[in-house]
Order: sequence, then C-alpha cells, then structure tokens
Amino acid sequence: MNNTVDAGLVFLLNGPKLLVDLSSGVPGIPDTSVAELLGLSLADGYRLGSIDGADCHALTVAGESEPPPGMAYLGLRKLFGTLNDTRYEMAVRALAILNWDRTCRFCSACGAPLGRHETILAKVCEACGFTMFPRISPAVIVLVERQEKVLLARASRFAENLYSVLAGFVEPGETLEETVLREVREEVGVEVSDIRYFGSQPWPYPDSLMIGFTASWAAGEIAADNDEITDARWFTVDNLPKIPDKLSISRSLIDWFIDKHRKER
Repeated sequence: MNNTVDAGLVFLLNGPKLLVDLSSGVPGIPDTSVAELLGLSLADGYRLGSIDGADCHALTVAGESEPPPGMAYLGLRKLFGTLNDTRYEMAVRALAILNWDRTCRFCSACGAPLGRHETILAKVCEACGFTMFPRISPAVIVLVERQEKVLLARASRFAENLYSVLAGFVEPGETLEETVLREVREEVGVEVSDIRYFGSQPWPYPDSLMIGFTASWAAGEIAADNDEITDARWFTVDNLPKIPDKLSISRSLIDWFIDKHRKER
C-alpha cells in the first residue's frame, strides 16, 4: 500500500472514536497537519484513497491523547447522519483497516512477526513469506414477511424491548442463500422461500460485511431458540416495537417493509 506523505485529510481513530473538527459547528475531518500536531507520521498509517482530490489517511491515536482545541473524539455511530456521507464511508474503512492492523501482528502459519506488504493492503510473514489480507467476515441479515406482517426478534444481547430482523454469519461451504435458510430455521424454527438480495453494508465492529435479503414465510410456527433469540413475533406496520436506528441495514430493511405496506393501503 502506498503511504506517500502529502496534503489531504486524516482519519484519526482513538479506539472506536474518530477525531472530528467541531470548529464550524458541523463535524468535519481534519487535515493532515493535525497528525503532526499530535506527533504522528502519516507514513505509520494507511492511505485510504481520496475524496474530491484530497488524499485520505488513517492513523491510530494513543488512548491517552487529548484532542486539539475545537476538536473531539466521537464514536462513529454517533456521527452517522451528521458527518458528510462520503467522509463517513471513508471513516468506516479507516476503522476496519486500523482494527485489522492492530489485531493482525503475527503469522497464523508460523507465529513470526508480520511486516507490511510494499504494494498492496496486506501483511507478509518475515519468516515463511505467508501473506495475510484484512479479514472480512460475511454475515447475512434477512427480513421475513408473511403477507402484511414482518418477523422481528429480540436477541439476548439487545437492550430491553429492542427488536430487529434475523442475522448470522456465513459458515464454510455455504452459499448466502443456504445461510439464510439455516439461520432462520435455527433461530426461530421457520422455513422461508423467495429469497431476494436487498443490499449490503460494511460493519467494522470489528470486521463484518452484512449482506441483506428479503424472504417470504413458507412453513412453520415461531419457536425462538432461547439462546441467541429470546423472543420473536409477527408485527404489522401499526404495531411495530422499538427497532434499530437508521445507522444499520437492519433498519433499512424494516423501513423498506414499512414503505411497501403503507403504499399498498
């Protein structure tokens, strides 16, 4: 990967929090001079690409670092909808790459230290030459319909009364459609058909790619597994429970269902 030092924007991450410039009243991404102000070198980070001709760089900031005047460290979830869309997408990329850089330090084949590849986004083992690329964990997320109703579930990890669509990671040897069938069957005991692609979303918490689908109920009655899922029910647009915020593709799927059935009235 090219780490050429030049003018542009710098995405500085302190754990899951991004350094944003609040001096204009609207969150913005600082320019690369801020990295030098914090004692950092762009050469130690990653070049992400460019926005409107400005090169974008990603750097990790030490946990004890204080933000410069007029700036603050804010979580990416909080910045959704307030940070410019293009910059938000680049910030998500920065978080994913820096998470990988922090956790991928030793070769999974022989255990020796890893060094950066000179030309691509990868790391190379200094001992055996094994190349390791950033990890991406594919997961399906699916909205199941039954006529005018949607299947929503409350996972054991959710806050009280929050319901969402079903999701799960793809296992080795599975197609995405097979994962949809298995996850729905395992979590709520229902069979589905008419599986259709909806869209996707990178979800760097820490390294997922969410692949969204819609599906139709085919058979079976709801039987929550009481492990990952503590409750699941059919809801209409008029009696929806508390649902995820607009940051996630899960909310996009639910909004699609709402719009579809309100237009049919």
